[in-house]
Amino acid sequence: MTRLGFLSFGNWSNVPGSLTRTGGEAILQGIELAVAAEEAGVDGAFYRVHHFAKNYSSPYPMLAAAAARTSRIELGTGVIDMRYENPLAMAENAAATDLISGGRLQLGISRGSPETSIAGYEVFGHVPGAADGVSASETDADMARRHTAAFREALTGAGLAPANPQMVGTVGLLPVTPQSPGLADRIWWGAGTRATAVWAAEQGMNLMSSTLLTEDTGVPFDELQAEQIALFRAAWRDAGWQRAPRVSVSRSIIPLIDDETEYYFGLHAQAEQRDQVGILDGSRSRFGRQYIGTPDRLAEELSRDAAVLAADTLLVTVPNQLGVDFNARILASLARDVMPAVRAAVPSLA
Repeated sequence: MTRLGFLSFGNWSNVPGSLTRTGGEAILQGIELAVAAEEAGVDGAFYRVHHFAKNYSSPYPMLAAAAARTSRIELGTGVIDMRYENPLAMAENAAATDLISGGRLQLGISRGSPETSIAGYEVFGHVPGAADGVSASETDADMARRHTAAFREALTGAGLAPANPQMVGTVGLLPVTPQSPGLADRIWWGAGTRATAVWAAEQGMNLMSSTLLTEDTGVPFDELQAEQIALFRAAWRDAGWQRAPRVSVSRSIIPLIDDETEYYFGLHAQAEQRDQVGILDGSRSRFGRQYIGTPDRLAEELSRDAAVLAADTLLVTVPNQLGVDFNARILASLARDVMPAVRAAVPSLA
């Protein structure tokens, strides 16, 4: 069944019109939006993580606070840049947060995206090829995957540190604590290409695909993304994993429902809404179109989006600087007026 969630970048800026002027306001509003979204019938609250930028950077305090204020909604990230992470510290933080949530944490992770700093992960102490036993030719993407493997191993409860028999009365290897059963199956990989989606399936991670693919074959964005999802699911079957995988796609969607949404986005709805193609990080990339219009128009258009129909979760990127009330209204409209038609269009549910 297609679930609806929001994805917030947590942008803040002290400029006219912004209702999110500081990092503190961004974090507190992120918590409040999760509460409001749950009340509106939305299924997921997800947060983008960036470093050295006016966005969310350390997600666990906010996720834990949102977990303590909610009871049903999934809480997650989309995505954490694994180049920056200490895998074992991350495993401890993630498990503690998941326990607070009662098992609702859905962690999206990835190699990362173009950023404001140059090799900012090195300032965090993570230098490709610098670890013992690691090839000097390791790239930052290789390092991100190495960190990912160590993080996921820690989530399984594997022994890692030699026990001190004088302290614990035994020998062997100790796992990180706490452990949260089931969290290891709720890790998602943010894949920007079809090849990385196949790799994620081979590793046994769920798939998170955004409004951008760092490749282009000339077909519409939704069709290329649907092909990515099909390849992911085929690779998952070939790998022999026993559980069913999860797949999310992100979209920029604004329903025009009142004077305020018309004021900010009405003119955009009159322009042609189509994919964009450009060069990003040296690769020809395809960016998905925006969806702006009345709820009935959005329901019709999203019901024809091949990737939305192929995924089980739709994440809507929200303009968080317009405030909690604004975003709660558009999410409530999407949950009430748009998603029933989208769910009805999914082949397996029709």
